[in-house]
Amino acid sequence: MATDSWVNETLYAAWGQRFRVKRELARVRSDFQDIMVFESESHGRVMLLDGVVQITEADEFVYQEMLTHVPLLAHGAAKRVLIIGAGDGGVLKRVLQHSTVEQAVMVEIDGEVIRLAKEHLPGIAGDAWVDPRAEVIVGDGIDYVRQAAAASFDVVIVDSTDPIGVGEVLFTDEFYANCARLLSDRGLVVNQCGVPFMQADELRETSLRRAKAFADVFAYVAAVPTYVGGFMTLGWAAKDATLRSVPLAEIRARAAAAGVLGLTRYWTPEIHLGAFNLPPYIAEHLP
Repeated sequence: MATDSWVNETLYAAWGQRFRVKRELARVRSDFQDIMVFESESHGRVMLLDGVVQITEADEFVYQEMLTHVPLLAHGAAKRVLIIGAGDGGVLKRVLQHSTVEQAVMVEIDGEVIRLAKEHLPGIAGDAWVDPRAEVIVGDGIDYVRQAAAASFDVVIVDSTDPIGVGEVLFTDEFYANCARLLSDRGLVVNQCGVPFMQADELRETSLRRAKAFADVFAYVAAVPTYVGGFMTLGWAAKDATLRSVPLAEIRARAAAAGVLGLTRYWTPEIHLGAFNLPPYIAEHLP
């Protein structure tokens, strides 16, 4: 039954979106942030952190697939993957879809996000929580990357909030320098860089910081409906510049070998390559 209850997103001061609420499922103040989970009429279940939409059941596959499959298949031989944030478990699920991955370590600072995702959004992660290759740590990602052994991971995936509040420390020079140190010779890191139509400074500033630690810095795009404002950019920082130009046939072969062909709803080998072809209004913010 329709109600007159609405949730307004508060990311931008002068523009936003709202959802009609069918049922509120949880509203919690953790040690780090305000968390709300509700069932919407249009997008299934939705999680907000500090009033900002993080994930919806309807379109989570777009963001999760592009944040995961692009770096893993560009690398081509990633066995050890570090995930920072991503407390809903969607990135972990997609990483573990790759049969070639031997270990996936996920470090999420807010255990309440994990608890509420397991309770109210169980389909996002599926069985990833109990996969023997997964290690889930409730802890500080900054401390983890600071203490991790050199060359101990092949890919780092950072799924964080915007560089304000609890997520701010994941966009610093120190963080990217430590990522470079803990990555193997062909390693790379990807992270969300906001919607450049509204958050151009985020893409510009984080790209400059990543360029201090990595030889190849770029971005690629995904169209996520609930991240309003046009394309969402995903930051790319790699030690090997050739990883961005792997031929189409090779990407397809790697996806087949990893067992992810046929599992995706947004990612394809063609979209993989096309996502790096940036509109000028986005490309102009890169170093």
